[in-house]
Amino acid sequence: MADYRLGIDLGGTKIEIAVLNRSGDLVLRERIPNPGIYNEAVLAMRDLVTDVDRRLGAVPSHRVSAGQHTSTLGIGIPGSISPETGLIKNANATWLNNQPFGHDLESALARPVRTENDANCFALSEAADGAAKGMLTVFGVIIGTGMGAGIVNNGRVLEGRHHIAGEWGHLPLPWPTEEDAPARECFCGNKGCMERYLSGPALAADWKGPGNRNTAGIEEAAANGDQAAIAALGRYTERFARACAMVINFLDPDVIVLGGGVSNIHTLYERVPPLLAKHVITPVCTTPIVKNKHGDSSGVRGAAWLWDVTE
Repeated sequence: MADYRLGIDLGGTKIEIAVLNRSGDLVLRERIPNPGIYNEAVLAMRDLVTDVDRRLGAVPSHRVSAGQHTSTLGIGIPGSISPETGLIKNANATWLNNQPFGHDLESALARPVRTENDANCFALSEAADGAAKGMLTVFGVIIGTGMGAGIVNNGRVLEGRHHIAGEWGHLPLPWPTEEDAPARECFCGNKGCMERYLSGPALAADWKGPGNRNTAGIEEAAANGDQAAIAALGRYTERFARACAMVINFLDPDVIVLGGGVSNIHTLYERVPPLLAKHVITPVCTTPIVKNKHGDSSGVRGAAWLWDVTE
């Protein structure tokens, strides 16, 4: 069993590393700027991991000698690795797409690396020791600039045949109403995707008009009588309830955990659960919808958890 599990979250503007010990306790967490250029990003991660291992006095677990501390490495990325080609796909950091990222990082570090979608890492973190600890099936949602999700069952990420399991942001908004029309165009080429209705920028635009992307203060505005904020939150919670009901109908998770900037809207946890019954195909729906425990460190912690404690 490795002494340390290293995790990296490859974000749009930063590269973050976290280190967990055998007990899952956080012993180190640091950030460096993301250069946003493929080759430079690979080298930056190589140097960061090498430096952290040196400071820990650790070596990669596959090169262990008697008496040495060992480490494993997992990476969370804004996309996924195609099982057919080994190349990155669906990354909103477009410079990553069509690159052999996993292979190149392993070559640069001369060590095994496990790479996973950042929403899957979020779900894994919350299932391992977060808000969903002890739950069998976890649906972890990240709603910020975009909208993604990860599925964890019995402590393992469900990837799917094409490594796209959990891409619920690009399912159509279920049970559409007249208020949802016309179906909104999505960058993926389809219309009516949930991300176009439920992402942070979508809520901000519904509140303050097209071009607005920041939802900060919407609850306070609603509480102070801002009719636009009240109406936007009403539409959002009703749409979000439909989205969650669809998940419950086809997956029936033990818990839905929310992450990303929209997860800070507290009213969701009060107003959405009572709205589920209208669409969930069971007489009584008790699925909890909860806020994440680890905040913006959940993704990087989940990357570290890609290696099982016994490995």
